[in-house]
Amino acid sequence: MNPSDPSILPVPAAPALSKFAQFYALTKPRVVQLIVFCALIGMVLAVPGIPTWPDVKLALIACAGIWLVAGAAAAFNCLVEQRIDAKMRRTAWRPTAKGELNNPLTLAFSAGLCALGSWVLYVWVNPLTMWLTFATFVGYAVVYTVILKPLTPQNIVIGGASGAMPPVLGWAAMTGSVGPEALILFLIIFLWTPPHFWALALYRVEDYRKSGLPMLPVTHGNEFTRLQVFLYTLVLFAACLMPFIFKMSGWLYLVAAVVLSVGFCWYGWRLWRNYSDALARETFRFSLIHLSVLFAALLLDHYLV
Repeated sequence: MNPSDPSILPVPAAPALSKFAQFYALTKPRVVQLIVFCALIGMVLAVPGIPTWPDVKLALIACAGIWLVAGAAAAFNCLVEQRIDAKMRRTAWRPTAKGELNNPLTLAFSAGLCALGSWVLYVWVNPLTMWLTFATFVGYAVVYTVILKPLTPQNIVIGGASGAMPPVLGWAAMTGSVGPEALILFLIIFLWTPPHFWALALYRVEDYRKSGLPMLPVTHGNEFTRLQVFLYTLVLFAACLMPFIFKMSGWLYLVAAVVLSVGFCWYGWRLWRNYSDALARETFRFSLIHLSVLFAALLLDHYLV
């Protein structure tokens, strides 16, 4: 197909996003949805048996508060990384990267969401959940985004602690405390995060190299990163068995955990031994399925077994 052929009509440019859509995009809706889903799993597992209406109402309010603070952290991340985002194909469309939203407006939006979410959690849930959620905001928006991400290739590993907090927040919302069960859920997400993001970084390595971020494939090479992905899937496998071992779940969850973890390890092994960008993409997509279905199995097991 010849692009200079006059018979070929140019593809019209995508319409500009409305202001509402621009602000909504700053909250990284897909990421926040997963965060709230993981928090909801923590809430459900913290309540034995069928929840009462007060339990349901408390969970809905907590989800709203967590969503607001998580959206604030995402918006602040877009603000800090706007120049980096502009250099990367997968993030260049963001309103901050395109200059559609200025810095003061974005900062005010992030601060407003954080303040509102924190108020909801403090007044309508409990102070512990508010402080833990605010600490998660600081951990992601400041410690990870501002300090760790541009400083060390272990940014994903260390910063993964913030991303692993949602089940702990959910547990705290329903119980007013942090139990060992919540910490097991934290550990699963903490160990899941590196192979998930490194699979993405492997096939987006040129984007990260242009951005100047010291992601592991940039600093240590493709082969070393692939080995780390595989090793983390093995450790993650062991962590995924802990809910069954500690009697948080039954056989339904165990079967799902084994099948999903074997699948993730298989992807990790193939990625290590016979790399391709296509396989890295498949591994990244499977990692999303792995975590979502794993936690869904925990939810089903809680009520059906």
